[in-house]
Amino acid sequence: MKVSACAWLCCAVSLHAQQWAVHGGDAGQSKYSALTQINTSNVKNLKLAWTWKTGEVPLEQFKTRPGSFETSPLMIDGVLYLSTPYSNVVALDAQTGKALWTYDTKAYEGGQPASGVGFVHRGLAAWRDGGKLRIFMNSRARLICLDAETGKPVVTFGDNGAVNLVSGLRWETDPKRYTNTSPPVLYKNLVILGNGVGDRLTYKKDPPGDVRAFDAKTGKVAWTFHTVPMKGEPGFETWEQGSAEFTGHANVWAPFTVDTARGLVYLPVSTPSNDYYGGRRPGEGLYADSIVCLEATTGKLKWYRQLVHHGLWDYDMPSPPILVTIDVHGVKTDVAVQLTKMGFVYVFDRVTGKPIWDIEERKVPESDVPGEQAWPTQPFPVKPLPLADQGVTLDDAFDLTPELKKEAQAEMMKYRIGPLFTPPSIRGTLMRPGSIGGANWGGGAFDPDTGLLYVKTSNNGSLAKLRHPAEPTDEIDAEYTTGGGSFDFHDHLPLLKPPYGYLSAINLNTGEIAWHEVFGDMPRLRSHPALQGVKLPEKFGASGAAGAIVTKGGLVFIGSGDQAVHAIDKSNGADLWTFPINRVVSGTPVTYMGKDGLQYVVVATGAGTDAVLMAFSLPVK
Repeated sequence: MKVSACAWLCCAVSLHAQQWAVHGGDAGQSKYSALTQINTSNVKNLKLAWTWKTGEVPLEQFKTRPGSFETSPLMIDGVLYLSTPYSNVVALDAQTGKALWTYDTKAYEGGQPASGVGFVHRGLAAWRDGGKLRIFMNSRARLICLDAETGKPVVTFGDNGAVNLVSGLRWETDPKRYTNTSPPVLYKNLVILGNGVGDRLTYKKDPPGDVRAFDAKTGKVAWTFHTVPMKGEPGFETWEQGSAEFTGHANVWAPFTVDTARGLVYLPVSTPSNDYYGGRRPGEGLYADSIVCLEATTGKLKWYRQLVHHGLWDYDMPSPPILVTIDVHGVKTDVAVQLTKMGFVYVFDRVTGKPIWDIEERKVPESDVPGEQAWPTQPFPVKPLPLADQGVTLDDAFDLTPELKKEAQAEMMKYRIGPLFTPPSIRGTLMRPGSIGGANWGGGAFDPDTGLLYVKTSNNGSLAKLRHPAEPTDEIDAEYTTGGGSFDFHDHLPLLKPPYGYLSAINLNTGEIAWHEVFGDMPRLRSHPALQGVKLPEKFGASGAAGAIVTKGGLVFIGSGDQAVHAIDKSNGADLWTFPINRVVSGTPVTYMGKDGLQYVVVATGAGTDAVLMAFSLPVK
């Protein structure tokens, strides 16, 4: 039997809180819900309500395969709108999971994307044109506008419903090497977006990171911000030897955030080409590896802060700046919080860019690669403390048996090891955190009632090994490129000891860590032949890039790399409910109130042909 909404009057909240109308819950990406129907006292009763499968498969004729299912749906007026790995757009009934319509973007016709993540897409943006709801999808090199009711293109937008995103860039760009994985953002009548670029591209004039705003009605370009400044623009001088005129990337692939009251948009800008060698782009390289604040109506620079100078580690800004209000020494302050792959948490005054806590420039190791001029210092925040382990020593070796520890240390001694920001090398450098973080695109979840920020981090490493290009030419943007190699030993055991994932709570009012708990597990390690009969940790910790959400009901919902969905007590990190599944939880959850009066928690799981959207609710009474 269904229950009407009136049966849940005790849980009545505003329409905004009942829905999930913006990626990240709101324009500031707080990932907070005021819903309380599911709470610490009854979450143990949470049940699977429905599932929906993408049905996507490898397409031999295009040489494509669907990747990880990482979407966070929107829920507006009883309908879920979501993107699939193949960048298709789907509308589902939010109470039953029944498909209402699907729009096939045909992104697969361009072949497999030239990026490490392959076919993934993490969400959509919605905008009201008068009384009509529009859905925006940035599919590879196109920005598409759909009618939310019918799923059909809005033909008055762009060219019959789509804008060509490689048209008008600072130089000619191959659309097959240009992609999008995160949704655009809306401010008034502007739709604003960046782009994705394959991490290992190393040729001159590879896809640039130009950020642009388009008129949401017509698709016309409103403004452009060059993340690598052009001649005559501030910051051009930080790209020495004319490197700004041929260096690409420095793109914004992670989600943006918008201060809608002030008309400001915040960009987490990534690393320039190539990721691990900067011999042909000497200098600091603004505005790469920075948080950048722009006027949303004009694209003019308001403030910036570079958080990695002359990036060499793929430590790009991976997550949306989180816009929240905190109480620092009795003063209410609007801040932007930038999480990083390094495990650092930087907190800035949202308007001025002034750090809330000091940032110190500290000396870091030099490069031993010919032609490389690693920057001598890097910025370290004094608060909060890092959320991930940083740097590598031999004491960090995998140590579940003395024999395995000795073997791991012998393997580690083949490479360069050292503290955070030890540069990549021809020998190979063991770096931690690795290239997936620390924090990643899932970002954080902020509770305005307590001032606590919840962050999922990964705690594993990467091997940064350089080699000469196979066929060096003038067009290759490096004397060295990444040379591959693995960060494991003994039939795929990790070189470093566990844990490999954390969930942390930070009191942003004080900059102190409230709690820091191992999160998730790794079943493949539990079944590894070398560990049979060995005493294993209660949890190995799970590496994963997705994030969490937090609710007024006292809960943090998260999966992020684990093969289970969890409800965590937000006050102390205790696991109150776990729902095991036989695939990885790949998306950041959302929650909303259905028209049937039930609160739902929905999360994307799996990848490829086993990609499933799962919805949970309390049993009907």
